[in-house]
Amino acid sequence: MSQSGVPGDWKAISEVKKKALFDSIPPEWRIPSNILPPDTQLDVTPFPVTSGWFSEQELEITAATASSILENVHTWKWSAQDVTKAFCKRAAAAHQLTNCLSEALFSSALSRARELDDHLAKTSSVVGPLHGLPISLKDNFNIIGTDSTVGLAHWVNKPATHNSAVVDQLQDAGAVFYVKTNVPTAMMIAETVNNVFGRTTNPLNRNLTSGGSSGGESALIAFGGSVLGVGTDIGGSLRIPASLTGIFALRPSFGRFPTRGAASALAGQEAVHSVNGPMARGIGEIELFAKTVVELRPWERDPKCVPLPWRSVNVGPKLKLGVMWDDGMVRPTPPIQRALREVVEKLRKAGHEIIDWAPELHEQALGILLKFFTADGGKSLKAILEPVHEPVRPEMAAYSNAAELGVHALWQLQMQRSTVCHEYLNRCREAGIDGILCATTPCAGVEHGKFKHVAYTGVFNILDYAAISFPCGTSVDKALDLASDGSSPLSDMDRQVQADYDASAVHGMPMSLQLVAGRLEEEKVIEMTKTVLRAL
Repeated sequence: MSQSGVPGDWKAISEVKKKALFDSIPPEWRIPSNILPPDTQLDVTPFPVTSGWFSEQELEITAATASSILENVHTWKWSAQDVTKAFCKRAAAAHQLTNCLSEALFSSALSRARELDDHLAKTSSVVGPLHGLPISLKDNFNIIGTDSTVGLAHWVNKPATHNSAVVDQLQDAGAVFYVKTNVPTAMMIAETVNNVFGRTTNPLNRNLTSGGSSGGESALIAFGGSVLGVGTDIGGSLRIPASLTGIFALRPSFGRFPTRGAASALAGQEAVHSVNGPMARGIGEIELFAKTVVELRPWERDPKCVPLPWRSVNVGPKLKLGVMWDDGMVRPTPPIQRALREVVEKLRKAGHEIIDWAPELHEQALGILLKFFTADGGKSLKAILEPVHEPVRPEMAAYSNAAELGVHALWQLQMQRSTVCHEYLNRCREAGIDGILCATTPCAGVEHGKFKHVAYTGVFNILDYAAISFPCGTSVDKALDLASDGSSPLSDMDRQVQADYDASAVHGMPMSLQLVAGRLEEEKVIEMTKTVLRAL
């Protein structure tokens, strides 16, 4: 037995943890067997509305925007307790249908909501701008007394002794934390699967991945179990799952939002920074989070935050965007190619200037990113796996086979990164573009185990640019989005991605694209996204 009282083998630890998670769901929020969707029902997003299991008020609350929830709570139309209870129930349903949670904090959330209601009743004032708003958190955000396993068995039953800086900040603003969401092992796989909780599925099609590493968040939000969630991104971990579930996500530049105090299996790796950011069903929630967090002066909590106040940005009536049709390594699959063509056509009709953007430096930047991830020869990961004999998952074979770079080689790689960033900045400046429009991933949907290419997002982690993944408002049509036309593949990876594409398997899935601005241009990329959405 381990010191925590949990058996010392990873399989036994996993079983105990999974049972504890299910047991934390109150019996009244466990879906009755007579209305439980069968495994053959792939799209479970209609369940809350069609099942008759949710009250009209619960459906109204969980379908509302964050701004509407705040207004209704602050004016006593809804109590914070009613709002929290509705989201707890819908999150419980989401977990039972997609396996999206890692922690259920229902009891403490309801207690917190009750305190907020009492405060408002006694003082006629709110605690802060997010008073009464339920916010879901990716598993790696520490909350005192709660595990942050990041999908690693050795970290089960080792509750946090401190809060992450962003948790303290949001809590001071009045937020209610009610769930933490599942991630892949060490948060370093583009699909959400680990040896502790298993695989999270996409609620729009349970045969498909919800992406990773913030895939528990994306599944929960797409199901309606969260109005606003917080994830992280080191190579696309916000944008990839957002793209695959048809929601919004903002990848900020490092230093804009606080990152101090979050759990990481690669702690100390700072050659490419992990950042945190919002995920939501609408751009309004993205802006609410970003503006609120910055206005709470995160640089006073996290020394790595930039003391940059929130700015009012006017992008003007006409954007100049570079459109990157492919990244030089893997072409988008037919649905994403169509999405790019249709969005570009609508932007041009709306008067925006669109120029072609060549993927210069992208392959070099991807190579640098992947080397950074394994620069320690996989030692950090192996040190966490070995005490409980947990195997390295096949998706992380690169960590098993990696050779440690050494300090000199790492420094040389960082010099290469600096050169790439400088050359890319010069390209953007000389072209006079406001931003770049491109795919978020090559695919509109991916069957489990088949996600292969992170370059469309990961390159912008190397550059540290602000980026948003946004849904285009259209979906895959198997009659229109036929398999590729036989063009010569750009690479072996391109050949694999195109061979995996099956129009029937992803029929009906939402299509998303990525809009990229410069470094520390969060306000600008939000305003540009609004402009693009108006054109659509």
